Amino acid sequence: MPSDTFAGLQGIEMSADEAEDVLRRQGFGVLSLARDSEAYGIPISFGYDGENLYFVLLRPGEESKKEAFLRETETASFLVYDVADKHDWQSVIVTGRAEPVDDDEWPAVRDALDANAWFPSLFSETEPMQDILGWKFVVSEISGQRSGGSA
Repeated sequence: MPSDTFAGLQGIEMSADEAEDVLRRQGFGVLSLARDSEAYGIPISFGYDGENLYFVLLRPGEESKKEAFLRETETASFLVYDVADKHDWQSVIVTGRAEPVDDDEWPAVRDALDANAWFPSLFSETEPMQDILGWKFVVSEISGQRSGGSA
């Protein structure tokens, strides 16, 4: 039986396969960006193809804070997590850089998003969108932790 003490709640380092499994199953996370001394966290859906993360932004007008931060952040992090309760949780942090996708990369974006992305219905179908921007998160490092009960 798990202990309710802090020591009983410590995480166990995930193997690379475990961390990648979380990325393939979980379709949303938090993208953390920074420019100058300002931080910006974005909850976002993503797809993972085993090498890169992919996501799209819907730009409702000419200016996009998300796009500005993406273009100015040199190294970003992406947090993916799943918490059933305090004894059953897992989290993966991916470090890398985001870059706009080229036109020839859109099939990879669609395939990755179709595999596991989750899209909330936040955008009205009647709201005109300026553009759909595809982004690739080029992974430099993946690490994960899990509770003892989520293997």
